[in-house]
Amino acid sequence: MGDIYSWQQDIWQKLTHSRQFLGHALLLKGKPGIGKYDFARQLAKSLLCIVPRTDRKACGQCLSCGWFEQNSHPNFYPVIPEALAVMSGGSEKEEGEEKSGSAASKKSVSQQISIEQIRKLSDFVYLTGHQSGYKIILIYPTEAMNTASANALLKKLEEPPENVLFILVTHQAQHLLPTLRSRCQQIAMPIPDVETAVAWLKQQAVDDPEGRLAGAGYAPLSALLLDKGEYAAHYEQFIQHIAYPKQLDPLSLAGSLQQTNLPAVVDWLQKWCYDLVSYHTTGKIRYYLNQLPAIQALSEQIDLLACVTFTRELNTKQQLSRHPLNPRLFLEEMFIAYAALMRGE
Repeated sequence: MGDIYSWQQDIWQKLTHSRQFLGHALLLKGKPGIGKYDFARQLAKSLLCIVPRTDRKACGQCLSCGWFEQNSHPNFYPVIPEALAVMSGGSEKEEGEEKSGSAASKKSVSQQISIEQIRKLSDFVYLTGHQSGYKIILIYPTEAMNTASANALLKKLEEPPENVLFILVTHQAQHLLPTLRSRCQQIAMPIPDVETAVAWLKQQAVDDPEGRLAGAGYAPLSALLLDKGEYAAHYEQFIQHIAYPKQLDPLSLAGSLQQTNLPAVVDWLQKWCYDLVSYHTTGKIRYYLNQLPAIQALSEQIDLLACVTFTRELNTKQQLSRHPLNPRLFLEEMFIAYAALMRGE
């Protein structure tokens, strides 16, 4: 990506032109799929740029910008989970924002930011930088830190050297330690309105941008993932099974999706159940716009209280989905419960 997204222009101007944010730590927070990570990288690149443009964006031509694009800038230190690095081939990307990736599903690949990764920051933070100006640490996603690594980071945030900037990016700020949040300037990242998001998706040649955007919870980068490729194919497979529960084979579907990003699969089912409950009570749906006939039919036969209860149980499933003992068994249990719900059991 060579620039920030159109819906980020205002927040860019507020942050870069006032320069009031330049303390020692920023916390960029917001829902997945809205471009927080890309924004953070562009901010870091611009602060490291030798000759930034008049709009405070990186020039893209200087030696510093070249290092940055090659992921070799000596004054930039990204910290991400091993699983995310594997999924993106060693080049971090905005949230896959929910990407699939078989390698990331293997138990041997950590989805957490370890205390060892935070401890390794000491040399970078406290030693003299390669060039004058900022040394920047980007931590993404911040909620991937466990308690030990979060506490280790706190010690570095308490008394950071001059010209060291921490940029923390999170999808779930509420899950961070309160003491960690209090040491950062918190920036709520903007969500584009539907018109802006659809226009951007059309520029990316997305088929059915309105439907993809709704299915992705109105997050444009997540919607882009639903358009083509293996992830999109898994999404369509999920819909075809879940929309026709009489034909649903929970074991087969779990086997097909076990290598997919599990939190994303749970999220798909959460949105589906939301639409079932919503149509049953209000006659409206929010997410699966292209599946209205199926949702209409199913909503007439569901037990509303049972569906609401199951939807709440999926919240617990979502928390467990990031660290399942066995991905396939995890999905089998979830789909079997859904099939039982649809049968009225």
